[in-house]
Amino acid sequence: MSTQLKKQRSILILFTIFAISINLRPAITSIGPMLETIREQLSLTNVHVSLLTAIPVICMGVFATLAPIFNRQFGLKHTMYIMLILIGAMTALRGFVSGFPILIGTAFIIGICIAVIGPLLSAMIKQHFPDRAASVIGVYSFGMGAGSAASAGLTGLFYEVTGSYFFALSIWALLVIIGLASWFFMIKENLEVRQTVSVAVQVKEKGKSPWKTRKAWLFLLFFGLQSSLFFSIITWLAPIASNAGMTLLQAGTLLSVMTTVQIFLNILLPLLMEKFPARKFWINVMLVSGLLATILFWTGFHPLMWVGAVIMGIPLGGLFPVALLLPLDETDTADETNSWTAMMQTGGFIMAGIVPLLIAFVFDWTSNHTYTFIILTTMYLVMFALTYMIGDKKESI
Repeated sequence: MSTQLKKQRSILILFTIFAISINLRPAITSIGPMLETIREQLSLTNVHVSLLTAIPVICMGVFATLAPIFNRQFGLKHTMYIMLILIGAMTALRGFVSGFPILIGTAFIIGICIAVIGPLLSAMIKQHFPDRAASVIGVYSFGMGAGSAASAGLTGLFYEVTGSYFFALSIWALLVIIGLASWFFMIKENLEVRQTVSVAVQVKEKGKSPWKTRKAWLFLLFFGLQSSLFFSIITWLAPIASNAGMTLLQAGTLLSVMTTVQIFLNILLPLLMEKFPARKFWINVMLVSGLLATILFWTGFHPLMWVGAVIMGIPLGGLFPVALLLPLDETDTADETNSWTAMMQTGGFIMAGIVPLLIAFVFDWTSNHTYTFIILTTMYLVMFALTYMIGDKKESI
């Protein structure tokens, strides 16, 4: 294959990774701006409505083991088609059938689909871009951030224009068309994902199980806390802003500002860390930014909350790709990396589904978001401690 053809093939794969990844968050992040509206119109508690974001995130951890099974049974081509079509169909269904059971059922199926797609995209990155993993993970994260930013910022606007939260939630099914079209053109290359190890919690017989390794547990906790922070803030920032006196449109715009900053940091921070590999320094910068933004939100003073939204984009944009890179830095073989990553994401996403639910339970009990900010602050402080326990990457100077 000529150099020009290889370059075109790589660009096509990169665009496809982006086009698919933009579909991995809108069905979850579009719920945040509509949280209060759904709760009021369906007469739900905060715990009930928070299940709409908690269930798919927990599924992302629990059902990640299905990825290699589907890959072996149906092949990469058909598995990706099935998962994308299901995400689109379930998202669209929210616009035609109302009721809490439908919202819960679609959230469950969408969560399973995301659980299958995520590991397969990671495997594609590892297989086709082994020497540029950090940069390509940035593209993957950028795609998810773009989907999050669009759905967080525009869902409230769609509701204001149409007066229908059904439409505001279901419109995001259109993004699947982009993913399916790009996958159709890319699959002509007859690309497959070779997986010799389950994306579950296993490792080669000769290797040591990550479940028996202290540092792998530290990675799991770090990934779980950063994911918990992301989904907690995405889910609860709009209700917090509304509680502080903002309109629904202002709260949605606040969320959009934060996620817009996030998508640029998804690309920028991994590149900076690749060029200046002082891992602890960059993580501390992100954690300090997140802690400061939390305090600004806590004031309830609108101008400071807008500043907080800009600053909060820093940790939300950087911590996820950094967490994905931790196993790559620490392990020596592809099989070992897969095993550590699987453990980290399985446990981490389960944590990330539970924490926003805990916030909902506490808020239902107290009707006070002070406890929400205490939970967020505690998570940041624990991550500071984990950062020093994890240390810098092995080869850094």
